[in-house]
Amino acid sequence: MTTIRTLAETGSTNADLLLLAREGAAEGTWLRAERQTAGRGRQGRQWASPAGNCYASTLIRLRPSDPPAATLALTAAIALHEAVAVYCDSPIRLKWPNDLLLDGAKLSGILLERAGDAVVIGFGVNLAHHPQGLERAATSLAEHGMSIDPAMFVETLAESVARWLSRWRGEGIAPIRSRWLACAHPPGTALTARTSDGASVDGLFDGLDGDGALILRLASGERHVIHAGDVFLI
Repeated sequence: MTTIRTLAETGSTNADLLLLAREGAAEGTWLRAERQTAGRGRQGRQWASPAGNCYASTLIRLRPSDPPAATLALTAAIALHEAVAVYCDSPIRLKWPNDLLLDGAKLSGILLERAGDAVVIGFGVNLAHHPQGLERAATSLAEHGMSIDPAMFVETLAESVARWLSRWRGEGIAPIRSRWLACAHPPGTALTARTSDGASVDGLFDGLDGDGALILRLASGERHVIHAGDVFLI
């Protein structure tokens, strides 16, 4: 059962929901904030959180029969892609593992955090505003002429997440991987992957392996598999 609770302001919806998860909150719980004062992205980066954008987190309780938890990153990405597409006619592309790009600029971010059998998935979507002066270009739906109520958007997103979570559990990673690839930038797109040890790998996008890891084709012709890291369009 899906329940959505809205806060006028909080530090981080992910942090709040992780606390609720430890207290026994059920799967399907959603927490949305109109503003965050301590929003964060991947690898502890600060996530700017002015009013008007989407800041929402949901809770999933892992089951023994579930596919690998790491594949929830791709599942969340395609659910968000589907939700944004309800409101946006322009082509939206996925960049591994779960960024949405509009005209090549970052539209959203997804942060997954785990505590025991609980996985909290946080969504930040630039509906009305987008940050300036970042390492990579960012954009918002408002920048492209769209005005979307955050509360309505989260209802759409919750429905999409529930649908794709059901497929993830019932059919495994195959349909998730297939849908992700259909929404991604084309094969042959030039990418740079920065891994956790600080190394950079340049290559051409060559799809995903069976577990959803990124495959880059290097200049040598070798196929290099990336399991974790930051990816940038070149």
